[in-house]
Amino acid sequence: MFDNLSNRLDAVFKKLKGHGKLTEKNVEEGMREVRMALLEADVHYKVAKQFIADVKTRALGQEVMKSLTPGQQVVKIVNDELRALMGSANEELELSGPTPIPLMLVGLQGSGKTTTAGKLAVLLRKKGRTPYLVPADVYRPAAIDQLQKLGRELSAPVYPSETGMDPVTICREARTAAQKEGCDTLLIDTAGRLHVDQELMDELIRIKSAVQPSDILLAADAMTGQDAVNIAKSFDDALDIGGVILTKMDGDARGGAALSIKAVTGKPIKFMGVGEKLNDLEPFHPDRLASSILGMGDVLSFIEKAQEGVDEEKAAELEKKIRKSQFTLEDFRDQMVQVRKMGPLEDLLGMIPGFGKFKSMKGFNVDERELVKIEAIINSMTPDERRNHAILNGSRRRRIAKGSGATVQDINRMLKNYSQVMKMVKKMSKGGMRGLGKGMLPF
Repeated sequence: MFDNLSNRLDAVFKKLKGHGKLTEKNVEEGMREVRMALLEADVHYKVAKQFIADVKTRALGQEVMKSLTPGQQVVKIVNDELRALMGSANEELELSGPTPIPLMLVGLQGSGKTTTAGKLAVLLRKKGRTPYLVPADVYRPAAIDQLQKLGRELSAPVYPSETGMDPVTICREARTAAQKEGCDTLLIDTAGRLHVDQELMDELIRIKSAVQPSDILLAADAMTGQDAVNIAKSFDDALDIGGVILTKMDGDARGGAALSIKAVTGKPIKFMGVGEKLNDLEPFHPDRLASSILGMGDVLSFIEKAQEGVDEEKAAELEKKIRKSQFTLEDFRDQMVQVRKMGPLEDLLGMIPGFGKFKSMKGFNVDERELVKIEAIINSMTPDERRNHAILNGSRRRRIAKGSGATVQDINRMLKNYSQVMKMVKKMSKGGMRGLGKGMLPF
């Protein structure tokens, strides 16, 4: 999402770092380019103006002008201000009051509200809570059907709403039903419209008054840019929302909503939708996002994904195998499966500091289809072949190629890569990183 903004800012900082000493003119020119980059990213013009003024004030201060590395100091200031712009730290759901605690999800049609309700249910379960889904959009039968389908998929109870029922009555009765089911959290998916109107707001105000939600979350489509900011302002004025969930952050939006909503509404972005799967809802961390925009990566998010995706018992077992040089093709496949569970490979690599520079290189391409192909090749082998690749003669390779839809050349290339991995594993098990370095350096 932020690739274009990251590249523009990187170019500005390179120019600033090229000056041994910064002058007011250098800073003025740099900030003018930063402002243009922010506006092109669809950041609200008032937010961009204030951001530049804040950065400029600090950049022209004595601390920077007298610094031995003024260019680096400016990068640090921009990082600090980006974090402040988006809210400094992640803010969690407000879950307080008698159970079942009501959470109200609001937003326009097409913002991904109903899917987000399912994602929130998954997230709440990870926190040890038992959600109860409430379809309160009685105007669209598809919305009720979708939430009921999500409930079946998650094995979560759903209130049996029907079109023609009163949304306020649904919410009141759902609370009683949730208590009987032993659920501690009520997830209310409210109605939307194609645009903000008074009739919609009146209904939402009545629901709020009836159930007294602990938190009101606005699902806002990140693809709509500044429109998402205006929508957030309208909903906040009417309902005093607790926070925003930015949906479709994995799309080709320019990122202006993420950088503007907190500054305009004063309300935090709490979560962001990063994909279509029910696990694709992540806490919004302003500090990590700021680092990612400036090409510093997001190591903390990478570690969290690894912790979620890696089975600790299997990891310990794998470590023993590596130490004994017993890392087979079966283990190779299992490791690929675990990595793919963590999310799209390009997104994972993007969390590594400095990776953004490689993405722009000619010929650099992350093709996850290759991983699928390798997995199919290994799955087409017999257990003996997976445990001992040395027995893979020509006829065996032809049989595997036929069974996996690959070519013999694909299999040869995969085995060559596997052998290289095995050599590195042996080096690491004998001499740690020192041993690895010896094998990789040309001297």
